[in-house]
Amino acid sequence: MKRILFLCTGNSCRSQMAEGYANYQGNGLFEAQSAGVKPSAINPYAVQVMKEAGIDISGQTVNKPEDFAHIDFDYVITLCDHARESCPAIFSRKPLVRLHWGLQDPALFEGTEEEKLIFFRQIRDEISEKIKELMQISENG
Repeated sequence: MKRILFLCTGNSCRSQMAEGYANYQGNGLFEAQSAGVKPSAINPYAVQVMKEAGIDISGQTVNKPEDFAHIDFDYVITLCDHARESCPAIFSRKPLVRLHWGLQDPALFEGTEEEKLIFFRQIRDEISEKIKELMQISENG
């Protein structure tokens, strides 16, 4: 099983959705956690669009990277430039793969409620595709 840490700025949307998808879609291949450089609260739109996809992330916690300093991750995946630039060096005890998935922050999207949900769904679906790609890479070595 590969251990993954998803990092973004607030640990409110992208990293939470990525954690949910990796644990759900990963079919036991992944054990995922998420954290934020400046953690806030889980965004209710993220919870809603993930629930639409059959994944309940409402019980996930908001974390700081330091909360996982004791875990040897196989992957640390940053989801925004701020997290990539701020990625702590605490995850360097063993060789690991650092990836960057530069995804737009749906929490910053301005529009009607329906437009926000559409944008959240778009980011959710991008994350789902990236998790599928990661599964193929991990299964092939």
